[in-house]
Amino acid sequence: MAQSRRSFLRLTALGAAVAAGGAGAAEAGAAPAPGSAKRGLAKGLTLLTVRRGGELRLAARTPKGVLDVQAAAAALHLPAPATMDEMLQREEGASVDAVVEAALASTKAQGAFVPEGEVVHGPLVSRPEKIVCIGLNYRRHAKEVNMPIPKTPVLFSKFNTSLNCHRGTIRLPVEVATKFDYEVELVIVMGREAKSVSEADALSYVAGYSTGNDFTARDLQLETGGQWLIGKTPDQFAPLGPHLVTADQIDPDNLKIECRVNGETRQSSNTSDLIFGTRQIISYVSRHLTLRPGDIIFTGTPEGVIQGKPPDQRVWLKPGDKLACSLEKLGELTFDLV
Repeated sequence: MAQSRRSFLRLTALGAAVAAGGAGAAEAGAAPAPGSAKRGLAKGLTLLTVRRGGELRLAARTPKGVLDVQAAAAALHLPAPATMDEMLQREEGASVDAVVEAALASTKAQGAFVPEGEVVHGPLVSRPEKIVCIGLNYRRHAKEVNMPIPKTPVLFSKFNTSLNCHRGTIRLPVEVATKFDYEVELVIVMGREAKSVSEADALSYVAGYSTGNDFTARDLQLETGGQWLIGKTPDQFAPLGPHLVTADQIDPDNLKIECRVNGETRQSSNTSDLIFGTRQIISYVSRHLTLRPGDIIFTGTPEGVIQGKPPDQRVWLKPGDKLACSLEKLGELTFDLV
């Protein structure tokens, strides 16, 4: 009986450790993490999602390498979200700041640092409530496709099944489409709930920014009666990454933006050419629907898309092509077509 009781107490303690600090903490017999998670936006960080031990885990780039936030939190007995989605949707960015600061100052979390060259990227986010996209939002892009400047933002959406990662692949749905096109875009990642917010306050609701590509099947989008949805949201058609750079470090309306196909520059512009800037986008969208923490907004693509060329010069993307998309200060997103 005494032995059974000791076993029961030990299992109870292990369960508490898992809840407080993750499986790693439990296996080490660590005490439950004291205190509660700190709410608020993360600041001064470059965040990413990594694959470790068969799981997607929140990580941060640091001078000592890429820090596995959950592993560091367990070693330091601190609360922290395990994934990017948890951090965003629970508004626990301040907890991540605390873990990164403590890990850099302590030797206890040394095992949580991974050399950047060994990182395997996962989807930056996996389960946003909404993926909102803005169409026709660069002046020179509107001109190249011979369309008038919109008077208000043009909204459409993608679904979570379209999300893809840095160094990922897109399996082209050649059974239903043939005219595949690239669209490098600045992506806004929301950090606070926003409903009917002013343009002046809009950026205070942003967790950070990332590089994205609104990959498109033009024949599905434009040759099937205006089916933007099916042209934009097939599986894997929303690559995103490699990083989420916290909003305090970025002026989103003045960033160099580029897309290269097989090493050839196809798009090269600046977000200063946006018709509706990031403040206007967030304010406008929030007047029509509630933006929640973790939601993402693709803000539109600049000139240089295949669709903008004369018909006899359009060479659509094909299996084997390699794409690289970059935004100043946000990093380069790469993916392959198969």
